[in-house]
Amino acid sequence: MTDPMALVPPDLLESVVRGWRDLSPRLVPLGRDTPQGAKGVFVNPPAERGSTVLFSSVGAMEQAGQGRYGDELIYGAMGTPIGHRLEQAIALIEGGTHAQLVPSGLAACALPFLAYAQAGAHCLLSDSVYGPTRRFAEKVLRRFGVEITYFPPTATEAELRGLIQPNTQIIFAESPGSHSFEVQDVPMLGRLAAETGARLIVDNTWGIGLFSPFAHGAHVSVQALTKYPSGHSDTIIGAVTVASEADWRPLRDAAIQAGQVAGPDDCALTLRGLRTMGVRQAQQAATALAVALWLQDRPEVARVLHPALPSCPGHEYWKRDFTGASSLFGVVFDAAFTTADMVAMIDGLGLFGIGASWGGYESLVLPTTGGISRQCPSVTQAGPTCRLHIGLEAGEALVADLARGLDGMSAARHRHGPA
Repeated sequence: MTDPMALVPPDLLESVVRGWRDLSPRLVPLGRDTPQGAKGVFVNPPAERGSTVLFSSVGAMEQAGQGRYGDELIYGAMGTPIGHRLEQAIALIEGGTHAQLVPSGLAACALPFLAYAQAGAHCLLSDSVYGPTRRFAEKVLRRFGVEITYFPPTATEAELRGLIQPNTQIIFAESPGSHSFEVQDVPMLGRLAAETGARLIVDNTWGIGLFSPFAHGAHVSVQALTKYPSGHSDTIIGAVTVASEADWRPLRDAAIQAGQVAGPDDCALTLRGLRTMGVRQAQQAATALAVALWLQDRPEVARVLHPALPSCPGHEYWKRDFTGASSLFGVVFDAAFTTADMVAMIDGLGLFGIGASWGGYESLVLPTTGGISRQCPSVTQAGPTCRLHIGLEAGEALVADLARGLDGMSAARHRHGPA
């Protein structure tokens, strides 16, 4: 099997890895101490575990309690030193001023609704949002009288204006979309939010370090740090970042009131993983692009949903707004194949693990047909679909594994004919 990197035009490769390469040197010093005088410091700050914080007096304790919007050490459930370091690092990467760590990516998606939506509010959500975000909206927000409307991720400005109501308080976008990878026109959403007084929340997990949410009109950025920052598939953690004090205070209050905080060990693992995110992802993104281009030429594949390729909806917005691409993309198979055909092919792969999540060093595959809820037409409805996360394995080995699986899928369809 030839090296799939030979398929990648140099200019396209540069557009995919440039952002990661530029980000790498910025990540190394974040959250670290600088040696002072004769006193040495660890390269990796220690994870200080604790719940109770002791004070010298009642007055000192009361004074510390007034510092809940900063990095004051008050109580373990309100933040730890290692957590504060990670929050500062994420805020800098995202281009914000404050970040709140929470126990998971889903908690990061849910917290802004708790912070900014009032009873009786109307929220606009992209139809392509992460499934658990949709479940939270349907099972929790509706129960408290919040009205939810889903909009097509490729909706025009005129179409969105028709969906906005006087009580629209939140516009929630995920770009690229979960499973279907539509890239959204976030600056347009930002203009609408500014005109209507709504807050624009963007799930920027795919685009961390590559897309600047606040420079493009977002008020709040959501991160599943479980993915690329952690990078080793061994921790669950999330973050919510804002760029203004007006947005920070209600967010921080909601986190305290809901008891949302990340544990120190998860923070330490994520801060350590963050150091190598740029170099890991430069390699993984390059291999992912090569695999995507190779798949694009396979007869079994109808469409590759990789934002750097014109076959992906919203590619023009990726080209305009992003400085690179991640290593996660989708595949739509020809409609002549059934979901059972695809599942049999996936079961036979050797290098790709079958599992949810992504962002680690290992390659993964996940069937997405049947696991996606949509109210609006989606590109994923054209045929069986799966999601690929490309890790640090050799590109030649990955395409050889996929080639065996696809050859077997085609041979089986040829032998047995249409279902």
